[in-house]
Amino acid sequence: MSALIIWVMGAILLLINIMLRTRILRLESRLKELSNPQEQLAFLRQQASKKEKVAAIKALRKQYPEISLIEANRLWQQI
Repeated sequence: MSALIIWVMGAILLLINIMLRTRILRLESRLKELSNPQEQLAFLRQQASKKEKVAAIKALRKQYPEISLIEANRLWQQI
């Protein structure tokens, strides 16, 4: 009986996890739609004048957490 309860609880937690992950992905997608790449590029240029590449990319990702490391590197290459 207790194994069945544990299995049911595990299944419920898995469903909750899937629902939350889906919601997070939708929110991240919407955030990317609202972000302005030109604004991000201007911010990165400003950071690049003060810092080296790694520090500038870290500052960019801190300012715009929706940007992936790959996207940040692509922006850096545009400078």
